[in-house]
Amino acid sequence: MTSPSGQTSVDALTASRWRVAIALTIAMMVIYFGFILLVAYNKALLATVITPGLTLGILLGALVILSAWILIWLYTRWANT
Repeated sequence: MTSPSGQTSVDALTASRWRVAIALTIAMMVIYFGFILLVAYNKALLATVITPGLTLGILLGALVILSAWILIWLYTRWANT
């Protein structure tokens, strides 16, 4: 089926899927490389002890992994609607 603009619904879906995928990929890259830059240039900050046995670096590393799962969940939820 063709829309009034001449774009098929499949083309629109494909374009939409790419926009969402690129946006989520950029978000994950910013999170990941931001963490890597902190590791490279601000080790003292990451060595900050939050509670005994837990540093800011460990917490942020876990949050990087958690953010990946959240972005995957968001994409899956979006793709299945």
